[in-house]
Amino acid sequence: MADANLTAVPMASPGYGKQSAPGQAPRHHGDFGQLPPREACIAAFIDRLPDGASVDIKTLAKQIPAYGQQAVASALNKLSAAGHLRRFREPLGEGRTQWVSRTYFSRTPRDDSWWERFLGEGIAAEAPPGPVAVAASPPPSRSPAYLALVSLGRACPQLALSAAECADLEDLAGQWLEHGVTPADFVRILTTGLPKVIHSPGAFTRKRLVSKVPPEPLPDAHATTPPSRRVMECTGCGVPGRPEALSGGLCRACHGEPPPADPASIELPAPAGADVHALVSHLRTLARTSR
Repeated sequence: MADANLTAVPMASPGYGKQSAPGQAPRHHGDFGQLPPREACIAAFIDRLPDGASVDIKTLAKQIPAYGQQAVASALNKLSAAGHLRRFREPLGEGRTQWVSRTYFSRTPRDDSWWERFLGEGIAAEAPPGPVAVAASPPPSRSPAYLALVSLGRACPQLALSAAECADLEDLAGQWLEHGVTPADFVRILTTGLPKVIHSPGAFTRKRLVSKVPPEPLPDAHATTPPSRRVMECTGCGVPGRPEALSGGLCRACHGEPPPADPASIELPAPAGADVHALVSHLRTLARTSR
């Protein structure tokens, strides 16, 4: 059912429309199985749309006749809350002043923290979705610090470390990288001035990691944090907001929560309220006695 109308997909204006989130898991027949039938159907339909396709409520309702606009709008809110999509405003291109609204979709559900990192750090939107070849990147557990330790043995056989030793020294090596040392400099520093004989490469490397760790870099007083290239919007109503204010990609109103209390409607504290009532009562008494 989800593929029925993919033959004539309306495309959004250039720069707008659907965008595939990076790093998704490969497509699988069990995708969206945890969602209710309506949400699963609409999610599967969006998942198979090409990037740039229109994914606004009216267009989706026309493409999926089983559901009207209200049903589609409700389903999109639930897909957002489930972590499958977010709406962003972002520049059309580097150096361009025109901003566009895009809907990023991920068949792999993401939590709020992932979407916030995507918003703030600019995880490459151009990264192709789909499976990643095993040979193209190291396993997730192989951190840059671990790989830097492995490189020691390649640069100097005297410091060839076992897998267990690399894992044991990973945190110490990570401190070097956190202090701004590049992997190349890491290898150069640790392999310079070695003794002729090293009986225990692991113990020797540990000693050097501790004794030669560089200081933390001083903050650059002139450095400025580059502004984010994206602004998150509420999936339901499109209002822009900070990620922490848009839990599940939805504002308080679209979550069905009451808005923050209006300061003008806040009742006076008890003592002040009592004083007002006493004053009103006193004025009424004066009015009666003056007649």
